[in-house]
Amino acid sequence: MFNIHRKEIEWGGRTLSLETGHVARQADGAVMAKYGDTEVLCTVVGAKSVKPGQDFFPLTVNYIEKFYAAGKIPGGFFKREGRPSEKETLVSRLIDRPIRPLFPSGFKNEVQVICTVLSHDLENDSDIVAMIGASAALTLSGLPFFGPIGGAKVGYKDGEYILNPSLEEVKESELELVVAGTKDAVLMVESEAKELSEDVMLGAVNFGHEAQQKVIDAIIELAEVAAKDPWELEEGPNKDDLVKAIADAGEADLRAAYEITTKQDRVTKINEAKAKIKEAVAPVLEANDQLTEQMVGDLTKKLESKIVRGNILETGKRIDGRGLADVRSIMSEVGVLPRSHGSSLFTRGETQALVVATLGTGEDEQIIDALEGSWRSNFMLHYNFPPFSVGECGRVGFTGRREVGHGKLAFRAVRAVLPTAEEFPYTIRLVSEITESNGSSSMATVCGAALSMMDAGVPISRPVSGIAMGLIKEGDDFAVLSDILGDEDHLGDMDFKVAGTEKGVTALQMDIKITGITKEIMEKALEQAAGGRAHILDEMNKALTGARTELSEHAPRIETMKIPTDKIREVIGTGGKVIREIVEVTGAKVNIEDDGTIKIASSVASEIEAAKAWINGIVAEPEVGVIYKGKVVRIMDFGAFVNFMGSRDGLVHISELVEERVEKVTDVVNEGDEVYVKCLEIDGRGKVRLSMRVVDQETGEENPDARPPKESPKKGGGRRD
Repeated sequence: MFNIHRKEIEWGGRTLSLETGHVARQADGAVMAKYGDTEVLCTVVGAKSVKPGQDFFPLTVNYIEKFYAAGKIPGGFFKREGRPSEKETLVSRLIDRPIRPLFPSGFKNEVQVICTVLSHDLENDSDIVAMIGASAALTLSGLPFFGPIGGAKVGYKDGEYILNPSLEEVKESELELVVAGTKDAVLMVESEAKELSEDVMLGAVNFGHEAQQKVIDAIIELAEVAAKDPWELEEGPNKDDLVKAIADAGEADLRAAYEITTKQDRVTKINEAKAKIKEAVAPVLEANDQLTEQMVGDLTKKLESKIVRGNILETGKRIDGRGLADVRSIMSEVGVLPRSHGSSLFTRGETQALVVATLGTGEDEQIIDALEGSWRSNFMLHYNFPPFSVGECGRVGFTGRREVGHGKLAFRAVRAVLPTAEEFPYTIRLVSEITESNGSSSMATVCGAALSMMDAGVPISRPVSGIAMGLIKEGDDFAVLSDILGDEDHLGDMDFKVAGTEKGVTALQMDIKITGITKEIMEKALEQAAGGRAHILDEMNKALTGARTELSEHAPRIETMKIPTDKIREVIGTGGKVIREIVEVTGAKVNIEDDGTIKIASSVASEIEAAKAWINGIVAEPEVGVIYKGKVVRIMDFGAFVNFMGSRDGLVHISELVEERVEKVTDVVNEGDEVYVKCLEIDGRGKVRLSMRVVDQETGEENPDARPPKESPKKGGGRRD
């Protein structure tokens, strides 16, 4: 019934197994990838025909986590998996980026890759397993995929690289880097680091690429026995006449357009040239019905690429006139929004990010429910890319994969410099609104994020800057470009983003559109990026060199206090009654942690003090000899009960009201009176004996006790009072 093929290798101290022929047999390619006890089903299906008018390659990658994989039931009302989580979106992108360049340029059939996490051992993360399984399924499917690729995760601790660190090892590591590539070259890098040097980062990339060779070999060996026949691709029509017509009609105009340094003016001229080309090639399309308008667009883009790339390689001149290593002009501004807790406007050329920092309390922390467990995060960074930023109309209110990915890259870049929760007990949310875009808006977000946090008074350890590097490569000739424009990204061969402080790299992301790059190119790119980052940091320092010492007047103030853990229940009260009353009466927000740490937040200092006093009154223990201010709460014939500490009451005996003899308690005090009392005694049952007569009721200062001390009763006789 089944024609099962399996390949197993020992890799990173664990067994990696790839199995096909058992599950999902109707897919074009299906592989069950298993590493430890983490198991992912990876399937590939390709449409057998191209949709009419299809002008791009419709590749979709879906990474899906099932909660049953870790023996969990999803939260929420419906108790089932819903829209993709942030991690699912990020891993989908992680798989998409290295496989997309390995399909032929003219291939327009729809392809869908689905990676479903079926088992998670809470030790081995499923992202690399899914990437390897997807690569294997594509290689077996018969689709025109020029793979396979391998993938590996690299950690770094105590000067040593770690292959595929466990989830616990990642927490202790100075680096989390994912590298993917073919047998010969690296295609994609994604990383977060704790201010590591360029040499360490490059070493990690090389370590991961070398380690994944074993995986690539295993996929090839599996394909030799289980791969399906390759698809037969139709040979396209002869396009020579169309290529010539496009060049004759538009090459001169396109060259002139790419001499214009302003983006919108350049786009206008390019569109005019394209309209002229479209009109000029109409007779060619009519003469050959195999030629389409889609081909005109593709060939026009190739002509644009030839012009831009040729200018850079031959003359070293870029679209906007800069040299290869030059960074566009920069303007850094802070405090641009009057009511926000912190804000910055970072402008680099025609790319601009408005980044806003908001400080919150523990109630504002993000609750994350994932396969690995549930936890709370006190730092968030959200990236928005509205259509007006590129002068277009478009959909708003929808968070796409690109926005999630760019936001996560900036998140990783600045997380290394954040203060600890003990140093700064606030929840921090950053929002980056891209108001203009012409290349590298994610790196503008990194710079703006650092500035807005410093403006908000967040004590980050050092400012962070970021830069996007590009590559133009033809044969053995190549040029590395600093601070690339949007056109240089679209028409170039590499998008290499590097972020970090003056001390080292905090994040690195690389996507390659060609079959890979060499170690020499990566070294050149990292070296050039370091100079660019240093220049950008200097420009940022003109606005702000460090965090402000005072928070915004609109930001909440948070003070922390610690109480014994056995007192937590008393502060919370039955069903939360006490803590709700504290919040309602004082106006301050109160958050209690399991270790007895209490965070009290308010923008009004008096509210914080009131809440602290209330809590202290609940948890504090009275001390003999200490004077307190309290309120008379009950009158008895033999004395008055005074509430002097939180919910604690004590008795002022009638003989301790004043020095003189008192006939009636109400001759001295009444309910509701505020009085000063001194704690005389706490008996074994916790009852407190107080005195008013030894305290000056005007000043609260202690009076000398004029009464002689009572004699102790003699043994065997005498009556005790």
